[in-house]
Amino acid sequence: MSQPPMDLSPRRIGDVIVLGPVGRIDHLNADDFRAAVEPHLAHCEAGGASLLFDLSALEYISSSGLRVLMVAAKQSKPRGGRIAVAAPHPVVAEVLEISRFNLVFPVHATVADAVQALAAG
Repeated sequence: MSQPPMDLSPRRIGDVIVLGPVGRIDHLNADDFRAAVEPHLAHCEAGGASLLFDLSALEYISSSGLRVLMVAAKQSKPRGGRIAVAAPHPVVAEVLEISRFNLVFPVHATVADAVQALAAG
């Protein structure tokens, strides 16, 4: 029996699509995470919406989840799209720092800071 798709509770703030994964992203649900992110990547291009991952409700992310974020960044970059993350829990922030994901895309302390930075271009 298949699981329901992952709910990222997408919302739009100006030209920024905010996606909020909840709980854990690991090898068990990374494919669901990828499938939930993919439709939003189509809008993430120059002149289009920026994509922001609100990580405030994410307790853990494994290398499988990080791979989804990396692929999203690689797909959007050639099209001029911008992706950022915001409000990671300390454990998730540490994983992002150790894996050097802070060099792949900006990590902001709050969603408001990220939205402002993405809007400023």
